[in-house]
Amino acid sequence: VEVTRGDMVESRHAVAAAIVDREGEIVDSWGDVERRVYPRSSIKPLQAIPLVASGAADAYGLAPREIALACASHIGQPMHTETVAKWLGRIGCGVDEAAHDDLVRAGKTCTALHNNCSGKHTGFLTTAKHLKERTAGYIGAGHPVQQRLARLLGELGGEDISSSERGIDGCGIPVLGMSTTALARAMARMAAPETLDKAQADAARRIVAAMTSHPEMVRGTGGFDTRFMTAGRGRFATKTGAEGVHIAIVPELGLGVALKVEDGAGRASDVAIAALLDRLGVIDDRARAEIAAIARPAIVNAAGRTAGEVCMAAGWDE
Repeated sequence: VEVTRGDMVESRHAVAAAIVDREGEIVDSWGDVERRVYPRSSIKPLQAIPLVASGAADAYGLAPREIALACASHIGQPMHTETVAKWLGRIGCGVDEAAHDDLVRAGKTCTALHNNCSGKHTGFLTTAKHLKERTAGYIGAGHPVQQRLARLLGELGGEDISSSERGIDGCGIPVLGMSTTALARAMARMAAPETLDKAQADAARRIVAAMTSHPEMVRGTGGFDTRFMTAGRGRFATKTGAEGVHIAIVPELGLGVALKVEDGAGRASDVAIAALLDRLGVIDDRARAEIAAIARPAIVNAAGRTAGEVCMAAGWDE
C-alpha cells in the first residue's frame, strides 16, 4: 500500500495477506503468511461463537444487534453504551442504568462501557453465567472462558497454538500468536459453516448475519467496518484489529481473508482489505462508489486541499 503526496510515493506499507477456501487451502497469498502475528480484535467474530453455540445468547434473549455488539470494536456511541448497560443488567452484573444514562446525557465518557471491547466482555460474562462458571478473573488465561477461546482458535485455524507467543490485549484478555494463514482459515470456517459441528455452524451463521444486518453496532457512525459492510449489503463481514490486522468472511464464496500490515498501520489495512474483496468480485459498482472515499482515502492538508492518497501499489495483484 502506497501513500502519495504530489508526484512522489512518500511512504509504503508492506502487507501479508491470505485468502483461504472452505477446504482450508490457500487460494492466494502475498508476503509471509506463515509468520505468527497477534490477531487482536479481528477475531471477535470467532470469540462470539461460544456465546451463541453454548445457548447463552438464547437463554438471555440476545437480539441480533447484541450479538453484533459482541463482535464489536465500537466507538462508544450511545447506541453501544446503552445496549451494553442494559445487557449487563439483564445478566445481573449490577450496572446502574440510570446513572449511566446521566453520564451519557452529560457527555461524559468515564466508564468501562465506553471501552471499544465492552460488548465482547459482556459476551464473555454472559457465557460464563450461563455455564455456571465463576465470573471473577474471566480475563485470565486459566479461566474457562479464555481456555475455551484458545482451543477454538486453534481448532478453527487448523494450527497448533498451544506453545505460541502470548501477550495481553488492549482490553486485558490473553492474545495468542497465530499465522495469517490460520487466521484466514478460521474465517473460512465461518464463511462455510457446514465444516463445523451443528452448534458452532448455527452460531457462525447467526454471528455473520448479525454483523452484516447491524454493521453500526460493529464499529459505529463513520467507521470503516460499518461503512464497508453497509455498502456490501450482506455479501461479506469485515472486522479490523489493532496493529494493522483485518479479516473478511465471504459466505457466498466460502472464503476467509486475513491480512497483517507489517508496520501496524490501520490506514493501510483498510485499503488492502477493500482491494482484496474487490478483487474477489463481491463489491459491485454501487458499493464501489459508496466506499470510494475509504477504500482510497485522500491525504488532506491543513487548508483542506487534497495533497495525495492512500492506495494499492500498481501491479499488486499481478
